[in-house]
Amino acid sequence: MAMIKKSFGQKDFEVLQQDVCFQGFFKLIKYHFRHRRFDGSWSNDVAREIFVRGNATCVLPYDPKTESVVLIEQFRAGGLLHTESPWMFELIAGINEEGESPLDVAKREAQEEANAELLELRHIQDFFPSPGGSTERISLFCAKVDSSELGGVYGLPEEDEDIMVHVLSLAEALKCLSMGQIDNSPAIIALQWLRLNKDELDAAWGANAET
Repeated sequence: MAMIKKSFGQKDFEVLQQDVCFQGFFKLIKYHFRHRRFDGSWSNDVAREIFVRGNATCVLPYDPKTESVVLIEQFRAGGLLHTESPWMFELIAGINEEGESPLDVAKREAQEEANAELLELRHIQDFFPSPGGSTERISLFCAKVDSSELGGVYGLPEEDEDIMVHVLSLAEALKCLSMGQIDNSPAIIALQWLRLNKDELDAAWGANAET
């Protein structure tokens, strides 16, 4: 099967200038650049404000014994203006700190946000959720868990986290997805991936599921 190939690479753009517009927990930089056009010419000088934040890790816990998934619910300020409710059903997630691998982040955040132990992890994909305006790149995983004791409210008080843990059957989660109740990209991608790869995961994880 033929693979699609990108038309250009690192030699086909030039950063002319960058100005820091804001520096806080996150950073906003205004980049001035030009790039090769598809007709072979060079673009005009272009200016874009880019939200600079660290890379992140997201994980969908899945229990093959009960065919259940674990989602968390929390308030998200980014949903204030665009949804009926800014509380969102999401994956366990966190920003990658310096020196941490995505696997380290997945395991740490699972403990902090859901008091869950990840028994095995399967890497799904790394992706840019919004490359038009942000540098963030997400490492996405599915993880085997024992969901029998999961549930409750967790999160770090010093970070003002207030996180509700939900254990749903995969069928229930996919129904919520189809109804638009799950509307953030990592959760959508991970649940659709699990829908496609469930049989293979069940074969790999189900026979050795821990009690």
